[in-house]
Amino acid sequence: MLAKIKGYGIAGIQAYPVETEVDVSSGLPAVLLVGLADTAIRESKERVKSAIKNAGFEWPYERVTISLLPADIKKEGVLFDLGIALGILAATGQINPAHLQHHIFAAGLGLDGSLQPIAGTLPIALAMAQSSIQSIIVSQHNAAEAAIVEGIRCYPASTLREVVEFLHNQANILPFIHQTSPTPGQQQVYTSDFSEIKGQHLAKRAVEVAVAGWHNILFVGPPGSGKTMLAKRIPTIMPPLTRQEALEITNIHSAAGTQSAKDGIIFTRPFRNPHHTASHISLVGGGSVPKPGEISLAHRGVLFLDELPEFNRNCLEALRQPLEENSITVCRQHQTAVFPASFLLTAAMNPCPCGFYSDRHKPCRCNPNKIQRYHNKISGPLLDRIDIHVELSSLAYQELTSSKETESSITIRARVEKAGIKQKERFQSEGILYNSQMNIPLIKKYCNLQANAEKLLEMAMLELRLSARAFDKILKVSRTIADLEESSCIKEEHIAEAIQYRSLDRGL
Repeated sequence: MLAKIKGYGIAGIQAYPVETEVDVSSGLPAVLLVGLADTAIRESKERVKSAIKNAGFEWPYERVTISLLPADIKKEGVLFDLGIALGILAATGQINPAHLQHHIFAAGLGLDGSLQPIAGTLPIALAMAQSSIQSIIVSQHNAAEAAIVEGIRCYPASTLREVVEFLHNQANILPFIHQTSPTPGQQQVYTSDFSEIKGQHLAKRAVEVAVAGWHNILFVGPPGSGKTMLAKRIPTIMPPLTRQEALEITNIHSAAGTQSAKDGIIFTRPFRNPHHTASHISLVGGGSVPKPGEISLAHRGVLFLDELPEFNRNCLEALRQPLEENSITVCRQHQTAVFPASFLLTAAMNPCPCGFYSDRHKPCRCNPNKIQRYHNKISGPLLDRIDIHVELSSLAYQELTSSKETESSITIRARVEKAGIKQKERFQSEGILYNSQMNIPLIKKYCNLQANAEKLLEMAMLELRLSARAFDKILKVSRTIADLEESSCIKEEHIAEAIQYRSLDRGL
């Protein structure tokens, strides 16, 4: 007897329809699984066999053929376990096959018949919203995630036996109802704050400018100067996520299997901090079935690369496409995936290999050639895509022990949000959101300089021998500084501050 079950597979961060066909026929006992299945799916026959027996049903000692369609797309994961088990029960007459046609089944199975959570529940629910089947049965752990999508009826179950009884109207499983959530801004809860950082006023100001205009930023300073502390507090001054942005983030993390929000949706901006030994695939994404990497998991948030020169050169060069296009394309033999990657790149490095070049407390042990080789590990094209370079110095004892209160994240965030509103109003017909995204025509249109500001910029270009790209960066950053000061035109002091943030262009 043949049984068919509707389901979905995950490709990148998108779900696509998969039909599971199960045929039980006479012959020597065997289980054949076809349809480009990975190891986890091929092992499902052992999990499903034990789950069916332990749930109180009979396993067929006949020839069982399982086909996953479309057969030319590689599939992976445990999300087909429940569908396969129900297909076997339907093909052997233990449940009515007609009951399987009105639901999507997406859950793994334990050997005891319990339903296990899967990765990719939200992409499946989003795909279902465009289809005729609006009901899904999942593990209780995935219920809040699937119920995010309006119009989808999500039935959480705990065991295979419970699912079968529900299909036969012998058990009543109520659809999971998403509780009324606080607004996105109220959901942002952080344990750290900018008020905890002593000194480093220039660096904190640079961070505020970077977040306000979505400018990539590089910290250069000796060990212990506060580079990591500053980076980890950047999300605390970012504007609250919109619901659409929160859904984008949750969808990516759901597909990657890193979704852990209890309420199903992530309202806190991501902060990703991969180690400098991270591989190319872990950073940009990939695998035989492409999955998001760190740069996509940082979407709408912060990607922090500490010890920037220590990263593999190929990994750093791979950042150039997402920094320009806000997405990354991963090509594999069987499929190509495009992942969103609109992140704020925040990087940190020492001024030299030993870390104490120009430090006022410890002498540097590096010669000029060694320092130059260290800086050359970062390519010019990548450095050109970082708008702000800011130098940090080690703190004096008086700064460390000062009891003077400093600005909190809430205070800084208020200014950042105000500058963000000005940019949205300015660019509402241009298709961009931030000053950092301006192209040359938009720079000419919106970066109006006062006469003395233009003269200062000309002098800086000549004396510091700045490149054309540095010229554009200075104008973009100065536009953001002017927005923070609520100024319609760019003044001399705005240009002067923006020039300060190009330290690597003129050498340390």
